[in-house]
Amino acid sequence: MEIFSHQTQLRVRYGETDQMGYCYYGNYAQYFEVGRVETMRSLGCSYRHLEEDGIMLPVADYHVKYFRPALYDDLLTIVTSISEIRGPRIVFKYQILNAQKVVLSTAETTLVFVKKETMRPTPPPTYFEQLLKKKQAQ
Repeated sequence: MEIFSHQTQLRVRYGETDQMGYCYYGNYAQYFEVGRVETMRSLGCSYRHLEEDGIMLPVADYHVKYFRPALYDDLLTIVTSISEIRGPRIVFKYQILNAQKVVLSTAETTLVFVKKETMRPTPPPTYFEQLLKKKQAQ
C-alpha cells in the first residue's frame, strides 16, 4: 500500500564509485536518505521543521536489495513512498532507477517519531498527519 510517493533525482559522482566504476554499495543508504528528506519536504514538513518542534526521526530498521550497479555519472531517480504509519512508526519504501528506468535497488526503512528531550516514541505531529491527508486528497 502506498500513502504518498515522491521522486527525486541525483547523479552518481566520481568519488562515490569504486575501481570498477560502480557506485559503492554504502552510498545507497545516503541516496535513500535524500529520497526520504525530499519526500518529507514535498509534503511541506521538512526534517528541520520537525527538529525545531522537538521531534527526531531515527531509523529503527533498514533492508536493501541490489539488482544492478549504478555507474559513474548515471542520473538516478529515487522513488520514495510512505507505505505505512503505525503509531510512532513510519515506513518508507524506495526504488532507485537508472535513466533507462531499470530498477537498480530497492529498500525499506522504518523510522520512529521520538521526542528530542526524552528520546521516547511519540505519535506523529498533528500537522504532519494533516499535510499527508491533504496530499492524499489531491
